[in-house]
Amino acid sequence: MKLRGVFIAGALVWSGIALGGEHAKDMAQSLELFRSEVRPVLLESCFECHGGERTESDFDLTTREGLLAGGSGIAVVPGDARSSPLVDFLYHREEPHMPPPGEKPLSPEAIATIVRWIELGAAYDQPLGDPQAAVARKPMEVTDADREYWAFAPLREPPTAEARIDDFVRAEQRERGLVPAAEAPPRTLIRRLFFDLVGLPPEPEDVARFVANPTPAAYEELVDRLLASPSFGERWARHWLDVARFAESHGFEHDYDRSFAFHYRDFVIRAFNRDMPYDQFVRWQLAGDELAPEEPLALMATGFLCAGVYPTQITINEAERLRYDTMDDMLATTGSAMLATTIGCARCHDHKYDPIPAHDYYRMLSTFTSTLRTNVKLELGELASEQATRFSSLERGGSKSSQYVMICSEGEHIEPIQLHTSSDKIPLLYDESYHLEAGDTHQKTGVAEPGFLQVLTRAEKPAERWAPHTADARTSGRRAALGDWITDVEQGAGHLLARVIVNRLWHHYFGRGIVATPNNFGAIGERPSHPELLDWLASELIRNGWRLKPIHKLILMSEAYRVGESDSVENRAIDPENRYLWRRRPRRLEAEIVRDNALATSGLLDTTLFGPGTLDESTVRRSIYFTIKRSAPVPVLQLFDAPDTLSSLGSRPVTTTPSQALVFLNDPNFRRMAEGFARRILDRDDRVGSAYEIAFGRSPTARERELGEGFLTEQIRSHGGDAEKALTDFALALMSTNEFIYID
Repeated sequence: MKLRGVFIAGALVWSGIALGGEHAKDMAQSLELFRSEVRPVLLESCFECHGGERTESDFDLTTREGLLAGGSGIAVVPGDARSSPLVDFLYHREEPHMPPPGEKPLSPEAIATIVRWIELGAAYDQPLGDPQAAVARKPMEVTDADREYWAFAPLREPPTAEARIDDFVRAEQRERGLVPAAEAPPRTLIRRLFFDLVGLPPEPEDVARFVANPTPAAYEELVDRLLASPSFGERWARHWLDVARFAESHGFEHDYDRSFAFHYRDFVIRAFNRDMPYDQFVRWQLAGDELAPEEPLALMATGFLCAGVYPTQITINEAERLRYDTMDDMLATTGSAMLATTIGCARCHDHKYDPIPAHDYYRMLSTFTSTLRTNVKLELGELASEQATRFSSLERGGSKSSQYVMICSEGEHIEPIQLHTSSDKIPLLYDESYHLEAGDTHQKTGVAEPGFLQVLTRAEKPAERWAPHTADARTSGRRAALGDWITDVEQGAGHLLARVIVNRLWHHYFGRGIVATPNNFGAIGERPSHPELLDWLASELIRNGWRLKPIHKLILMSEAYRVGESDSVENRAIDPENRYLWRRRPRRLEAEIVRDNALATSGLLDTTLFGPGTLDESTVRRSIYFTIKRSAPVPVLQLFDAPDTLSSLGSRPVTTTPSQALVFLNDPNFRRMAEGFARRILDRDDRVGSAYEIAFGRSPTARERELGEGFLTEQIRSHGGDAEKALTDFALALMSTNEFIYID
């Protein structure tokens, strides 16, 4: 049993019981360590945020009582450093890392001293500061110093007027003594480009043409061609759908379907293919119904807000709390997806790590006071001509030109999606939103008027600069005002918005963002590896009218993107994680692209765009058209780390399991794809060579050819002379290799 105590005149007093002997000796040593070494370290490195100017995580080091009370949980167990989470925080074994990333870490010697001090009892001789200060401490105040944090500060000017990506990358490499690898060979580059841009393999003819003429002009022409491909939107929409926590069912135990939610997925595909300016893309997702109520695509865009989980069976006692949960989902996802800021952490108290008061949280939350999910029938206009003709009106409601769409809207004129309850008196929304103490709907402390994050606001009169407005007088205009603020580069959050999206592009091209935590640019997120490059890319995005395709092209044309593999021992010793991009590491394809690659290789792929999805695993459409039902994830996608869609996901994990290899060998759909692959090469003179060109974009080595031909001879004999069955086995073997799902 662990007890609190104080050290008095050579004896330890626990709850009024004096202890002597070894306990007193340990505490005496701990006290001496505190006076001589621990106290100075705590004052220099910890106290400013934990008892001085603020008390992050409610962890107050002012007194021993505060130390032992902990913050979000117990931090120190006197006499047992191994069980003290603070030790893991200091060693950066567990989050939150202390001191936070970007600040001077404690030396190994200082940490060892603190560990010893805890082992001996974690004694104090006197408070670090004024014990009454914590009691009198005011609510969080956002200061100009907070606004100068790297993510919240204005964009910096580039060092030269003619800056390029490689100028920034090479400068960091030179500073660290890193020598970048040579450019990847043409066969590697074209395969990399195809999978990164459209998520499909190049045809052998594409590879042969590029390898025969791998000039800068040919490379640029290939980049432009792929950026213009309809498959580009399908590939990059999937990345955004992760961030938007998109799904087509409500979640929770009943998980009712959202039959018309697929239109949001189609909006994202169209937006990326059309190179919709990113500021418009964002504003329509927040307030398309307010900004362009007659534009079907703008209404589809609001599916972003209502893509989260939604409890459909509640009691009247749960109604108000769940209403706040719904608004919190909208706000928290907006913060993570668009600003890489964990706004939702300020729901119950001031943010523990970032300058976001709970007051700011509730003011932003009130933006969504009147926002509800609804299904509306829209005339699709020109969009109807893009819709797949084989989707009849019986599949998902409406004719080809007129269809139901699930959107977020507001006002008395809409018919909201109903809850399944025992009473029809349960309210779906409330007239006003309130500031809540500890997030408790029973502790209202005043009406929350609409507002924005102070740390990202530089306007003197925010309410005037971003006043509510709407093209439809039936709505409040609050979400339109939010869209104006979040895209305002000069006085709102636009500079951070730009940083976040260009970092997402970088993340998907290199496997790691300039900021390695793409959903969190805050204090406990990672610091940028190339901060000047990040700001330059963000500035270029804004200068190009917020169009993303020019940024894609800037990245793709860089030497940093085209670099090949390297096994430099010297470089590995300096930068083992390849943070500074001196080489290219193989990356596994995402779940959807693993399957799409197999379909394309088989020759069975149906390239029909848009329309309702399906849960039928035998479909031959691209994987983005699977219906995403939260309680019934598609097994093959789940196996390769597809997201759970419960919250915004900026970076997918990559796991390796035996089941991933077994699915290729045992899944009947992959067997069917292998059969299609076999038919493609059945009549070829060089079957083994053709198979390698289709599957890997290269010719087999002499040893691979020998093994392949021997395998085919044996399998033909085994199948009684049936060459097609033998080729199916061979195709399946090639599809089951690492090279098929890893891209150099």
